[in-house]
Amino acid sequence: MANPLISEEYRAMQQKLHENPNYGVASVQFAPLVADIVTKLQVKELLDYGAGKGRLGQELARLMSKPPMIHHYDPAIPAWAVDPVPREMVTCIDVLEHIEPELLDNVLDHLAALVLRLGFFTVHTGPAVKVLADGRNAHLIQEDERWWLPRFLQRFRLINYTRLPVGFWILVEKA
Repeated sequence: MANPLISEEYRAMQQKLHENPNYGVASVQFAPLVADIVTKLQVKELLDYGAGKGRLGQELARLMSKPPMIHHYDPAIPAWAVDPVPREMVTCIDVLEHIEPELLDNVLDHLAALVLRLGFFTVHTGPAVKVLADGRNAHLIQEDERWWLPRFLQRFRLINYTRLPVGFWILVEKA
C-alpha cells in the first residue's frame, strides 16, 4: 500500500471503539439491500471494507440461501488488517465519514483500486452518537452529498443514488 489509509494513533482509537458491542452496527440495517443487489446482479464474491465485527457477512449468511464469498478488511481489526486484493464487489458501510479527512483521498483511491465491478457505499452525513477518546465526534467528516458525490464520481460511474434521512447510499461501477 503506497499511501497511508489510517494513522497509528487513530487505528488505536478505532480498536478501542470496536470493543463496544454497539459500535459498527450499521451494516446490519443495509444487509437486506446488499442481499438484493448481490442476488439481482449475481455477485459471487464481496469485500466488506471497514468490516468491523463482520456483521454484514453474518447477516448475508442469515438472509441468503447462497451468499457470496465474503472477504473482510479493517485496519482496526488485526485479523483483517492485511491489504486486501480486488474483488468483484466492495461494500463500505458507515465507514467513510470516520476516515481522517487528510487521508480520505487515499482511502477513496484504495476503494477504486479494489472494485473490480461494483461498489456499494453508504455515508452518514451528520454527527455520530459516539465520541473518540480525544473528544472529537466519531464522524470526522460531516459533509452532505454535494461534497461527497464529486469525490465518488471522480473514481466511479454512478448506477444508483438514494438519499437517506441523514446521509445516502450509492451503487457504483468501476470507471
